[in-house]
Amino acid sequence: MTKSTPHDGAARLAEHPFFHGFNQEFLWDLAKDLKDRTFEAGEFLVREGAPATEFLLIVSGKVALEMSTPERPRLTIQTVGPGEVVGWSWLVPPRRWTLDGRALKTTRALDLDGETIRRALESHPAEGYRFLSRLLPVVAERLENTRLQLLDIHAV
Repeated sequence: MTKSTPHDGAARLAEHPFFHGFNQEFLWDLAKDLKDRTFEAGEFLVREGAPATEFLLIVSGKVALEMSTPERPRLTIQTVGPGEVVGWSWLVPPRRWTLDGRALKTTRALDLDGETIRRALESHPAEGYRFLSRLLPVVAERLENTRLQLLDIHAV
């Protein structure tokens, strides 16, 4: 895991589709604690129930978002890849992961600190609104995929 300088990190954030069009000052504030991370196939990026402290921007690779159920050992809710994001549990208490995120192949991600993001959202209300407007469809899609998987499990 390597850490970027805020200037370098802001440029890297601006390249990720999630952050296209955000202002430079906001990106600099977000990039203060930016880290590059690499996960090998089978390695967990996040674990259900663990403290949620990071927002991961997938740069390359593939990640299965999974949950365990009594009926099945592991259920894939969604698979995400380059240009997509993992995590929103850092935003709302109790700030615990609600799913597992497991690399299906070697995956590179930019890791933003959740506390740093929350401060930046408060400091830059217009950009914070834009950020949440981009994050909300991700949350909605994950919830819909979870609902569909659960309906499938309980189908007669």
